[in-house]
Amino acid sequence: MMASEQPQSLAVAAADSPEVEQITYDMRELLQKSGELTLDEKFALCRSVGEECIQEAELRRLLEKKPHIVAYDGFEPSGRMHIAQGVLKALNVNKLTKCGITFKFWVADWFAQMNNKMGGDLAKIQVVGRYLVEIWKAVGMNMEGVEFLSCSEEINKRPAEYWSLVMDIARRSNLKRVMRCTQIMGRNEDDDLSAAQIFYPVMQAADIFFLKADICQLGMDQRKVNMLAREYCDDCRPKRLKPVILSHAMLPGLLEGQEKMSKSDPNSAIFMEDSEAEVKTKIKKAYCPPLQIASNPCVAYVQHIVLPWFNKFDVERTEANGGNKSYTSYEELTADYESGALHPSDLKPALVKQLNAILQPVRDHFEQNAEAKALLKQVKSFKVTK
Repeated sequence: MMASEQPQSLAVAAADSPEVEQITYDMRELLQKSGELTLDEKFALCRSVGEECIQEAELRRLLEKKPHIVAYDGFEPSGRMHIAQGVLKALNVNKLTKCGITFKFWVADWFAQMNNKMGGDLAKIQVVGRYLVEIWKAVGMNMEGVEFLSCSEEINKRPAEYWSLVMDIARRSNLKRVMRCTQIMGRNEDDDLSAAQIFYPVMQAADIFFLKADICQLGMDQRKVNMLAREYCDDCRPKRLKPVILSHAMLPGLLEGQEKMSKSDPNSAIFMEDSEAEVKTKIKKAYCPPLQIASNPCVAYVQHIVLPWFNKFDVERTEANGGNKSYTSYEELTADYESGALHPSDLKPALVKQLNAILQPVRDHFEQNAEAKALLKQVKSFKVTK
């Protein structure tokens, strides 16, 4: 979601028609609307998912012309789920399925193994995969129009199709270009990479076509490999339609200087089944400089998690500190924060209260459902490896 737009609303105009008057849509109203959405409403809802869209005209044409659209995201089962992967993804998936789009989750167990997650133990990785699915169900993701597909199972069903794709992409991509994509798995070009890790980006590009995905709905950190897939479409024979890239924003880690959350650092993020006390402690310690919006993780949590979820951000404070206030737009919030009218000592308790409200159904599920409880116990016992 773009930093300049309100989390719950989006002003859009017809693609390739800058002279068309913009229309502002309330995203929450569109999600709650009964009946068929118009083309403009579908475009607005889909576009609100992404900090970046490549390309908007292609997205609009897809919504207008194709009756059955597929979006996908792949995830490594690599440890406990943090709030960006849980809540932010649920919000985005619900927007896309509301538009009639089928969302395919690629449970990338082989990829996690190649990237040495869970020590490369495939059995542990698959346990983590089942745990992640349980969280999305509990947090409120609409499962109609959602498919969870295991990478190892699906590839083994159609191996000739998949490996032919991988080979063709590898043959048409030079090594330097592929190496630039290694950041998608949290690596750098100058790391001591295994051969499997070098092959990882080629396989991820192949996933897009294997799953017949029209939209790549992943984070901005996956942009390079999605662009590799689009470049492949220019070179392959026969020609393929380029996937639309709809990249969501990345939430920063909670501590100063952390551009991205880290599963290996428990203080870096709120995890989906964290207790109320853990949420309170983490937010209390979180970096939240007064008057500063940039690189402020607490403000980012309000922008990308709380405002889209509740359509408001309620702050409770004494009359001496300005009294209670309900923010309904990001612009209003940032104006008060940058002026000092809203202080971190008031923002943080409000953030804790509303994050705990979002996470409570997940806690309840993992406490009351025996299978989910056993999965969480297993996952917590596993050692997270990079």
